Order: sequence, then structure tokens, then C-alpha cells
Amino acid sequence: MASDAADGDEILHRIDSGVSWITLNRPEAMNAVNRDQRERIIALLAGASADPDVRAVVLTATGKGFCAGADLRGAPAAPATERVAGDVARMIRLGAQRLITAVLDCEKPVIAAVNGTAAGIGAHLALACDLVIAAEGARFIEVFVRRGLVPDGGGAYLLPRLLGPQKAKELMFFGDAVAADEAARLGLVNKVVAAEELEAAARSWAERLAQGPTRALALTKQLVNASLDGDRATALAAEAAAQELNMSTADAHEGVAGFVERRTPKYRGR
Repeated sequence: MASDAADGDEILHRIDSGVSWITLNRPEAMNAVNRDQRERIIALLAGASADPDVRAVVLTATGKGFCAGADLRGAPAAPATERVAGDVARMIRLGAQRLITAVLDCEKPVIAAVNGTAAGIGAHLALACDLVIAAEGARFIEVFVRRGLVPDGGGAYLLPRLLGPQKAKELMFFGDAVAADEAARLGLVNKVVAAEELEAAARSWAERLAQGPTRALALTKQLVNASLDGDRATALAAEAAAQELNMSTADAHEGVAGFVERRTPKYRGR
């Protein structure tokens, strides 16, 4: 197991059995994410994509909260009269949107292990992941309306695709908390487990993914994400191109050989 975290780090990181574990570590702030944490998460996700020894990612947090949203206390907004047109849009593009895009574009499967409240950008951070496992006490809150704000971090993009437009509007218009069991019923969460079982459940799925055909999983993720935005012809062309790319990998040949030889294939992520 490799770790580059030190005591007091606001993001803990380790690589264990092919899994990159990224842990938000500001429990006193319910893991509200600040600029430094955001940049560290983006860098670690990019690193996971580039590292052939990393074959899955788990995103989780310490304490009682998964992520209470963006922590803006260190960067107070300028008065409206002092803003230059475009400042807010630029801040969103370079901040919340980059964070969510980093999750969506990571070439390795990303599992969110949601240990507690996920609010605002914290909810979107979890929902951008490929798979979501939630502890029984976790909650998801579209908190923006409570502050008189418009959702950011891709919320109005993610939620309608997960829930449909009517339910997405209900959550965003009212800002009510959605408990883990209800989130699972709605399709926001794949699995709900007892709090003490969360890490083990995430580890089980992550290590299973880490034993899989890594490039095939990356291309599958890319196809599914792109399918939500394109037409049928575009989706089928992308599928054919992905098949062409994947058939050049050692794992694809190993998978076929395993089937023909009636044995369990041994994937190496290449």
C-alpha cells in the first residue's frame, strides 16, 4: 500500500491493491471543499487516469459529512458593484465545473462512498461518480435554493439525466434532504449499507473493478456518458470506434482466450 498523505492533510491519499483512495479530511467543516482541496482532487483524478497501476478510484470522507458544499469563507465574494462582467461565470467554470468534469472524465471507474451529508457541490461530486454507495445515515441536499442561488457544478446537467426533469426540479426547487434509502429508490444511489460497512463495501467493489479489463471499462464509461448527449448515429459510431480501440488491448485478447479455454481470464489493465 502506497500513501502520500501526512498528518493534518486536508486530502488523504493512498493506493492499495490497484485502488486510489481519495479522502476529504476536514471533518470539522463537514468536508466543505476549499480551493486547495479541489485542485488536489482534480490532480489525483488526472493522475489515476495516467497511472496504469491505478485501476479504480474511491472518493470518500472522514467524519460525519461527505461534503457540505463549497467552502467560500477564505474567498469572500466582491460586492456586485465591484464585479467585472464575466467574473462569476469564470469562477464557476474554473472551480466547481472543473471538479465535476474531472470525475466524469477520469479514465478509471470512480466509486463514491458517501459517509454522511452530501450537499450542494458535495451532492454533485458524489452523483458524478460512476457508482455510489451510501451509509444509512447519508443525505443528499440540493441546498442552493436555500441560499437564493442557482445550482452549480453541473447539477442541472446531472440530475435530470439521473431522475428525469420533473423530479430534478422538485429537488432543486425545494432543497429538501433526500435520505439514503430514498436516494436508492430514486436511482441516485446504487447501494445503501450500515455506516460501519461502508469502507468494506467500497473496497469490495473497487477491488473487483481493479481486477477487470481496465481499458474496456474506460471505454464503456465514455460510451455511456456520451450517449446521454448525442443521437443514435453518433452513439453507434462511438461504440464501433471503442470496439476497434479495445480489441488492440491485451485484456481483450485475454478475455477471449479465457472464454475459449474455459478458464477465468486474468486481466492486467493493459
